[in-house]
Amino acid sequence: RSLQKEASISCSLCLQVTVEGVNGGSVVLPCSSTQHDLKLQDVSVHWRHNNSEIVYDIIKGGDVVSVQNPRYKNRAETFPDEYLRGNFSIKLNNLQHTDGGTFSCLITPSNEQETIQLNIKELTAGKGNKSIEQANQGSAQTTTVIIICVVVILLVLILISAMAYFMFHRRRRFQAAV
Repeated sequence: RSLQKEASISCSLCLQVTVEGVNGGSVVLPCSSTQHDLKLQDVSVHWRHNNSEIVYDIIKGGDVVSVQNPRYKNRAETFPDEYLRGNFSIKLNNLQHTDGGTFSCLITPSNEQETIQLNIKELTAGKGNKSIEQANQGSAQTTTVIIICVVVILLVLILISAMAYFMFHRRRRFQAAV
């Protein structure tokens, strides 16, 4: 913990981003190293929430969840195939309102730190917003209306064609009789 405070005061590269998520959804919290010659056996990555809760630790290329805050158990996941590229981002699933706040990712020994402000929003059907269900329902209604219009236009064209056909043959018969 004191290591994190020292590093955050004198970090060589500090970045801050804002990420928005929806209650019950998922987000990827970005964290990347600018170092190109990473040796995973020398790298430690510490993910923290509001400077205290242990979200995830990656030590020497391995995930360490034994000291992880239980709130994040089975909800925080990493991308191990990306470690060698310097990508130590995490995906946080099943977002809760209490997940809102500041997440920090500290990469040592390079003392790189990224700070992510996570804002959690409710998925509401309030003014100007539609829930996913309402949007899908509206889309289905639009599709139904389009299909009905196409069918009606086709029926009208068939009816006009049939009338023209009968009128043409009727005129031919009338002319043949005269």
